[in-house]
Amino acid sequence: TGVVPFVALLLLQRRPVAGRALLVTGSGCPSHGLCRSNVQEQTRRQVAVLNATAQELFSLYLKCQGEPFSSESDKLCNPAGIFFPAFRVNRTTERKEVMVAMYKLFAFLNASLGNITRDQEELNPLAKELLERLHNTTKTTRGLISNLTCLLCKNYNIFQVDVRYGDSSKGKSAFKKKQQGCQVLRKYVQVIGQAARVLLPHLSPS
Repeated sequence: TGVVPFVALLLLQRRPVAGRALLVTGSGCPSHGLCRSNVQEQTRRQVAVLNATAQELFSLYLKCQGEPFSSESDKLCNPAGIFFPAFRVNRTTERKEVMVAMYKLFAFLNASLGNITRDQEELNPLAKELLERLHNTTKTTRGLISNLTCLLCKNYNIFQVDVRYGDSSKGKSAFKKKQQGCQVLRKYVQVIGQAARVLLPHLSPS
């Protein structure tokens, strides 16, 4: 597996990449010009927004898929069989480890949202509210990735992370596309709350 620079990752987030985490420190970080002056507060707001809107996005997604997803979501959307980045950090974990775990989580999520949005544009092109929420969530996630990139470089001189992405839904049946989307979004609802609880204290003003 390769180690992909952050800037390249931002361009390749829809490409499935598998591998273990690998941190590199050194002189390769871009200039701090990447960082906004309020990057920490902006990151807090982005995580809070994603946490506050995740359940609504999942519920709207289920509604737009119709039956059997509306009535059998517990069975069909069980995320046990899909890959999702492990998130084994808590409030006592070192801040650097938290930031790396967050980066891997949201890079994966951004790629998954791209797959889900593409599928919904094909399967439910008239579901304007759902598509708008997917686009808004993706936009927030991309901004968050940019800010995490900055914080990792600026605070820890970490500029490369090997990220694993989930399977693409291309070529799958309509049912499988819908199911993969609901599995990812169900897991997202479960994880984003934990991520917010862990990350927000690390981003509180000193």
